[in-house]
Amino acid sequence: MKINGVEIENTFAEGFHMVGTRFLITADSLEWARVAGQNATGFATSVIACGCEADIESEFEAGPDGRPGVSVVILTRNIQTLAEQTISRVSQCVLTCPTTACFNGVEGGQVIKVGSSLRYFGDGYQMSKLIFGRRFWRIPVMDGEFLVEEEFGSFEDASDGNLIIIGRTRETVLKATAKAVTAMRSSGGVILPFPGGIVRSGSKVGSKYKKLNASTNHSFCPSLSYLSDSDLSANENCCYEIVVCGELEENIRLAMKVGIEAAAIEGIVRITAGNYGGSLGKVRIPLWDLFS
Repeated sequence: MKINGVEIENTFAEGFHMVGTRFLITADSLEWARVAGQNATGFATSVIACGCEADIESEFEAGPDGRPGVSVVILTRNIQTLAEQTISRVSQCVLTCPTTACFNGVEGGQVIKVGSSLRYFGDGYQMSKLIFGRRFWRIPVMDGEFLVEEEFGSFEDASDGNLIIIGRTRETVLKATAKAVTAMRSSGGVILPFPGGIVRSGSKVGSKYKKLNASTNHSFCPSLSYLSDSDLSANENCCYEIVVCGELEENIRLAMKVGIEAAAIEGIVRITAGNYGGSLGKVRIPLWDLFS
């Protein structure tokens, strides 16, 4: 299969299932909501070392309180870690940000007690309030009060996918990958947790060092193309990976499809995906199936 002369390999992206939550941050301006969302999703590229994968999923003009804001998604391996990550990130990055409020964005699932945990910061001056049948906590802060919903919902069976874009020069591959990132984020319902949506240090499962459960994906490193198990040919001098996550696999598949289409520009040799013989997870997304 080729798109605009770029080979799309007959392979699949391998991923794994996660649990997640979604919450809405509103503020007096979209700029301040973005600041809170960006800080709340910092150091959240991979569950390998960050504890979670998180990003801003979307922006909106009017949230539950009529103010602009952002939707944030956090994904982890289990509900306990999800609760810890969510509470710490809302407390340290949303509560602290000027003019913000924080609302649950998921109906159902196991409950995460966010507001009921953060209320103690009010030192006895906090107050509870019912709004449209849901309980919130009002915590006094130095610009007024921080309004946060008592409980957040959660969802299971979130998953991820990936693309590996391979080309002749770093300049071209970076340009193509950035175009793919823009298209994938615009497709909706997904997050791309790595810096700028791009993974420079693609990893594989396992390592020659026993303490590491992941290490550099050496078969896609141009400086190691002389190795017998290299996956790169002589005219392939740069690779970038995109990791895409979401609550619904159908949204991940759509994002991967539009990402491939956007990345298929002159100078790109081929587009493939990372898979590890089932050692990473049970999710399988064949690239060719995206276009069937």
